[in-house]
Amino acid sequence: MNARIYIGNLHFEVGETALRGLFEQAGAVRSVEVIKDRWTGVSRGFGFVEMATEADAQAALVALAGIEIMGRPARLAIARPRTAPLGASDPCAD
Repeated sequence: MNARIYIGNLHFEVGETALRGLFEQAGAVRSVEVIKDRWTGVSRGFGFVEMATEADAQAALVALAGIEIMGRPARLAIARPRTAPLGASDPCAD
């Protein structure tokens, strides 16, 4: 398990400050990132919150289960580990 939480179904106007304030109610927040389109800068409707500990992440999932953010039901889950982007070469392969 890790302390990084995926937040989906975000309203496009939800910012990192709002997410930080919401998740700080459940525990210490290490970082917040709302994913944005690289060309337009508009939110893609999801983001990540990294809590200080795994216990804080679990507490946040329990405390914020079923929450609505700006009228939209948020989808919360422990984030899956990052994988290499499609087409990326394996740095270990020769």
